[in-house]
Amino acid sequence: MRKWLPAIALSLAAAQATQAAPPARVEIAYQVLHNGGPLAEVKHVLEHDGKTYRLGETWSGSGMLALLGEVRRSSRGEVTESGLRPLEYEDRRPRRETAYATFSWGEKTMTLKFRDGPQERPLPPRAQDRLSFLFTTAFHAPGRGPLEYHIVDGKGVAHYVMDVAGRERLSVPAGDVDALRLVKREDDGSSTQIWLDPGRHYLPLRVLVVQKDGTRIDQVATRITMAQ
Repeated sequence: MRKWLPAIALSLAAAQATQAAPPARVEIAYQVLHNGGPLAEVKHVLEHDGKTYRLGETWSGSGMLALLGEVRRSSRGEVTESGLRPLEYEDRRPRRETAYATFSWGEKTMTLKFRDGPQERPLPPRAQDRLSFLFTTAFHAPGRGPLEYHIVDGKGVAHYVMDVAGRERLSVPAGDVDALRLVKREDDGSSTQIWLDPGRHYLPLRVLVVQKDGTRIDQVATRITMAQ
């Protein structure tokens, strides 16, 4: 019996990764609040064929912020057994230079471009961009241990270590869920928390950022649409 244990463990790990794979198209609408007041409406669209993926994000501001125009970010790359592997990332905003990042996994390098010319740097381990980072758990369910990422956005790299804080009841317009909460805390008092929906492929339901001055940016899901 004992000789079958490694094979069983491998099968369970593979099943976990397969179970987390979302439908071919997912659209999530969010409301973004600034200290409790409306700031923007956000839409995320994920499309994949099991081998490659595309992610799009559109921000539309509320009130005076609407006059600034839309913010558009995009990511494309590969779907792997360990989650998403980005190849290209783009961040377009009105009245600002576009930020780009490209990932060369074979050469273990990345190229960043914002206001200055392209800069080639070593590719850090577990690299994600700011979109793929939110959706990689939809293709490989998180375990019990911390999740570590290097987040690339064209301007630089941020190191994230997210602790798995366990499940808690979450009520958002998109539904009432026993969500899995991830927490990133900093020494300066700032924090980032992400709530994932285990019943819907660990999709992100809420992202709460508390800055060191106490400012709260809260992004909550209002609608999730999934299609095969």
